[in-house]
Amino acid sequence: MRIAIVGMGNMGSTFANGFINSRFINPTDVLIYTRSQSASEDSRNVHKLSYRYKLDSDIKTCDIVIVAVKPQDFTTLVSDLRQYVHQEQIVVSVMAGISIDRLKQDLGVDKIVRSMPNLPTQIGRGMTVFTASEELDRKELFIIQNLINTTGKSVYVSEENKIDAATAVSGSGPAYVFYFMEAMIKAAISYGFEPSQAELLVKQTISGALGLYEANSLSTQDWIAKVSSKGGTTEQAIKYFNEQDVMQKLIEGVNKAKAQSEFLGKQIK
Repeated sequence: MRIAIVGMGNMGSTFANGFINSRFINPTDVLIYTRSQSASEDSRNVHKLSYRYKLDSDIKTCDIVIVAVKPQDFTTLVSDLRQYVHQEQIVVSVMAGISIDRLKQDLGVDKIVRSMPNLPTQIGRGMTVFTASEELDRKELFIIQNLINTTGKSVYVSEENKIDAATAVSGSGPAYVFYFMEAMIKAAISYGFEPSQAELLVKQTISGALGLYEANSLSTQDWIAKVSSKGGTTEQAIKYFNEQDVMQKLIEGVNKAKAQSEFLGKQIK
């Protein structure tokens, strides 16, 4: 299997390194297309990969073409890329807001995968939600999912509109976690802890809580109940959060992210 990656930003380099580090793809079968020579110099495993600084006919020899440029750059790229892709290939997009129908129309190919990864893919612990045009068969979907899973875990959805929902939940999700961590760090510092101590307290607490959650099938509510005791400190904090409707406010914030994803998608011409 031969793969072309167009764009060597965060996601392009993440996929390249994921493929190589997992040994899922032979390095000689990965072609990287980037406008910036510094992108190749800065990338890990650079000595193992073939870099090109202009699109060329070798793209035609690839089974899968991953388009990992910024959405706003796609309009300037598409006329060149269109001449090198063909109907036998699978085109995988990691561009936010560009629909499958738009990609079909602009590139002149039918086998399209649209994906929404998140930042932890950079360390192999990402979450990617993807959907595909009906022209892909089960075997092809299986291959694509295995490729994506070199960067973490993935979920396939049949409805394309769930990509906007995934953007709001898992795409933006790491920032929500960091936001809550920041609040805990600030509280710890206000109690007299040094910043480094506060960061360690919160980092290990979040890591440990996630470890517990992953270790068995208990729900988040089950774990809240386990940590809380009647009349105790945790109960007081959760009671206050509920009185202030913190849960609903967080949900509304995620809803805002989803709405913005839908809005931005409509702005891309």
